[in-house]
Amino acid sequence: MKAIIVTIGDEILLGQILDTNSRYAAAALAQLGIETVQMLSVSDTPQQIRTAADQALRKADVVIMTGGLGPTKDDLTKKTLAEYFNTRLVFNEKAYAWVEEFISHYPRGTMNAYNKDQAMLPEECVLLRNRKGTACGMWFEKDGKILVSLPGVPFEAEDLLQKEVLPRLEKRLAGDLVRYKMLTVFDVAESELAMGLDTYEKRLPSGVSLAYLPSAGFVRLRLTAKGKAVSCLEKYWGLLKENLVGRKFTDSAQGAPEELFAQKIIQTRATIATAESCTGGNVARLITAVPGASRYFLGGVVSYANEVKINMLGVNAEDIRQYGAVSEKVALQMAQGVRKLTGADFAVATTGVAGPDGGSVDKPVGTVWIAVAGPHAAQAQQFHFSATRERNIAKASTKALELLLEAAQLGRMD
Repeated sequence: MKAIIVTIGDEILLGQILDTNSRYAAAALAQLGIETVQMLSVSDTPQQIRTAADQALRKADVVIMTGGLGPTKDDLTKKTLAEYFNTRLVFNEKAYAWVEEFISHYPRGTMNAYNKDQAMLPEECVLLRNRKGTACGMWFEKDGKILVSLPGVPFEAEDLLQKEVLPRLEKRLAGDLVRYKMLTVFDVAESELAMGLDTYEKRLPSGVSLAYLPSAGFVRLRLTAKGKAVSCLEKYWGLLKENLVGRKFTDSAQGAPEELFAQKIIQTRATIATAESCTGGNVARLITAVPGASRYFLGGVVSYANEVKINMLGVNAEDIRQYGAVSEKVALQMAQGVRKLTGADFAVATTGVAGPDGGSVDKPVGTVWIAVAGPHAAQAQQFHFSATRERNIAKASTKALELLLEAAQLGRMD
């Protein structure tokens, strides 16, 4: 099956909010082997919504729409789709009861006219219960094609996808199996990894394929099996990992470094902190992007200026003058300083030349020192990443997470 994802809302087109719904929906559909072939963002107008629905249903088997289901007058998706599928809006008692139940959980929750309007829904559609909000999801079918309309609020759309949409789609796909597994390999270039797996790839049977998904500092590998070859997936998954012996990789279901970090740092029961210069707070951003980070992350300092390194983290001013801010001594003192400041078990610090300016013969752009301090000692390593600012920040941040996790897992510094 092929899918197209459509997000509705002027706030997306104006760049006021980030579209996370498309990314989440595509990943969820891929779990069932449904390939997303296109993503669209359109304004919240009847004409744009109708055109998007028409074009998407011509090209795909499944269309996932998000946005425009709120109770205010500028939310036009529900009315537009009712007209598009030649049905009418009617008051739905079941939906009204769902809204009442949801609102009753709030201390000051009272039904008003806008809440009641949420129960006005297309007569000819399957209602999908929203347990996180008041706007029902809607499932339409036309000429063997499926269009699902979901709220634009990310946590509402995600919950509806997992609890209502995917189970229904999975039943439809019972006879057309596609399965895949993913792992993440660190500290390797895509071309180098591909050369090392060349013989393995040549031995893959029909219906089994390997895809490379490179990012800064790591490469995701996706092993996919289709049809009868699904029965071979576990065998070639095991062989893939055998071919990666000697490399740093994880076969966790979650592929992003920050998600892998969160899963494993929790197991150590360690608290952590960050002191950042060249990464500008990106390490802390990655850590706190994962829900539950407050269980282990105490805080961080973005010490971009030397004065902040000296006054807040206790870095020796003479060491900065003699060795420079981008140095082993400064990185170590930053990590030790933020650990003392926050009381964390372990701390990581980054200081480097992100670029595009500021490099020298001794310290070219891409030079980064990363230090980790623990209860017993501290260590620092120097890295040379790339000539591109964005890649330097991304690679340094990923490496900082990796080194911090290694220290916490060891529980000591050798």
